[in-house]
Amino acid sequence: MTKEYRHVHGPRPLALLLAPITRPAMRHRNAAAARIAADWEAIVGPGLAAVTLPKRLSAGTLTLACAGPVALELQHRSQALVGRINSHFGRLLVDRLRFIQDATAAARPRPEPAAPPPPPVAIDMPQGPLRDALAALGGRIAARHR
Repeated sequence: MTKEYRHVHGPRPLALLLAPITRPAMRHRNAAAARIAADWEAIVGPGLAAVTLPKRLSAGTLTLACAGPVALELQHRSQALVGRINSHFGRLLVDRLRFIQDATAAARPRPEPAAPPPPPVAIDMPQGPLRDALAALGGRIAARHR
């Protein structure tokens, strides 16, 4: 018996096209591990994030790449670090940490800090509600960037 393949001409759902493409790439990826990597600096702070890199999460063990003598410091702080990771996600995600030496953990390019916004430009405008609203908006925007 031969199997007949039906060719669909015309628009097809995007999900049907993406699944075969993304499946091999996502096969060995854990969604929780990707989330840890994305939020790493917020979890551990900029100091530790600069010298560590989460590599893999498997069966509750998070593997961290670290450069130089940082592994010893992290070994002593591992329980606190596990607590910070789990409290960040609000559930038990990591049981223990595993450390590997990796010089590339410290060699990652750091994002440059954002440039401060330019100073506001004074515009001559007649008195009125529009001027008041724009002044209030400008004040809120300036407060956000401080």
